[in-house]
Amino acid sequence: MNDDELLTRLGPLAGLAGTWEGDKGVDRAPDPARAELATPYRERMVFEPMGPVDNHEQSLYGLRYATTAFRIGEQDAFHEELGYWLWDADAKHVMRCFLVPRGVTVLAGGEAEPDARSFSIGAQLGSATWGICSNPFLDREFRTERYDLHVTLGDDASLHYREDTQLRLPGRDALFHHTDENTLARTS
Repeated sequence: MNDDELLTRLGPLAGLAGTWEGDKGVDRAPDPARAELATPYRERMVFEPMGPVDNHEQSLYGLRYATTAFRIGEQDAFHEELGYWLWDADAKHVMRCFLVPRGVTVLAGGEAEPDARSFSIGAQLGSATWGICSNPFLDREFRTERYDLHVTLGDDASLHYREDTQLRLPGRDALFHHTDENTLARTS
């Protein structure tokens, strides 16, 4: 299958294929004292088409992806991710499965139309389908209860996302909303 044929099978993920960069990001995360710290950042995302992946009757197409984020003015990355975006055309499911090298894995999903230019996905701690798993330290000190992401592909070759990772911190009644938001431009 050539690249053009593969892109036609990616549904709403087709517009993500390529390389994206942006320097308008804001990360709101717990600082060392567990108060909110807002950090401006730049990032690079690379999405490479792949598939099919056949699970008996289910056939998935997707994107292999890598994300690297840098605090503005710094050269060392403060955040990295590796994973896959997947499209199940029959179920109209968008999925994102990824690993953060802090010891967290997430399989988030949601429904979308094949030609959607924006969509939302989510994962819940304890779910057998769209779920979250963390290492023992993070589960104790920064338990991820919920993960939500909204993605919009603009007509101007822009990619905007907003994600909300809802954390349970010891000694707090309310969840901490660790949010990341950025707008990126396609570079290739």
